[in-house]
Amino acid sequence: MYIDIFQTLSDPTRRRIVEALWAGEQAVNDIVEAVDIQQSGVSRHLRILHEAGVVQVRPDGQKRLFSLRPEPFQELDDWIANCRGLWEPRLDRFAATLERKQKARNPKNRGEMK
Repeated sequence: MYIDIFQTLSDPTRRRIVEALWAGEQAVNDIVEAVDIQQSGVSRHLRILHEAGVVQVRPDGQKRLFSLRPEPFQELDDWIANCRGLWEPRLDRFAATLERKQKARNPKNRGEMK
């Protein structure tokens, strides 16, 4: 089932869990300690993250180890890159216009003396 990554990461607790997993694969108890939330809450959020494809789980004896999947973050990065491609040229034009106006207002930049 596909769930929008933005919807999934809109919850601050899930973002904290994702940030905790930036360090690498971790057991649930390690994540509980890192985010300072009860185990039942962490497990619920891990289930949501797993269903959304953000994390993967690997059994290791009695433990379940969680880690981030790179694909959703690559998709997010691609989406942001498209946004950046839309806005950067506009912001560059705005910066150039602003700079021209500031130079026009500053008599020192026009070679005039006060």
